[in-house]
Amino acid sequence: MQSFAIVLDANVIVPIVATDLLLRLAEREFYRPLWSARIMDETFHTISKIHSEFTEVQIRNPLADMNEAFEDALVTGWEEIEVALDLPDMDDRHVLARAIVGGADAIVTNNLGDFPVAVLASFGLEAIGLDAFLLDLIDHSPGEVVTVIQEMARDTENPAISASEVLDALAMVGAPQAAKLLASSLDALN
Repeated sequence: MQSFAIVLDANVIVPIVATDLLLRLAEREFYRPLWSARIMDETFHTISKIHSEFTEVQIRNPLADMNEAFEDALVTGWEEIEVALDLPDMDDRHVLARAIVGGADAIVTNNLGDFPVAVLASFGLEAIGLDAFLLDLIDHSPGEVVTVIQEMARDTENPAISASEVLDALAMVGAPQAAKLLASSLDALN
């Protein structure tokens, strides 16, 4: 299934629970993630504002680890076409440019209004919210996504959290329907 290339916007990378789930699913080849150095810079600055207690190294190292783990995710060479693109929020042109150059099928973002359907369709792209994207992945392989949620819970320490708590956090960061569906699946297993 990894043939689907998906640009991950900063607003879906910043929440750690979303990033953890998205990257674990990418490791299992549900899709191929794409981003750029600029999206990583935006992610760094946003996390720095939200978590002032973190040092620069504590934020940059995991972002560098993402680039290392997904060597083909970093899209370059998009800068030239950025200036020719027209979006409601001109600061999001780089996201569209990255998607075009990277050969993406879609952009996963929680700012859907910044990516008009007609503009994206002219490039063979669509914007999809985090919740809808996860629902699509769950539809493809519900058991495997539930397994990933269970692994996330098992791997979380200091403090340890349950799979239900992982889903609560996922709902809070923009994926309430996916969390609800996964909770039903978890309940059926127990």
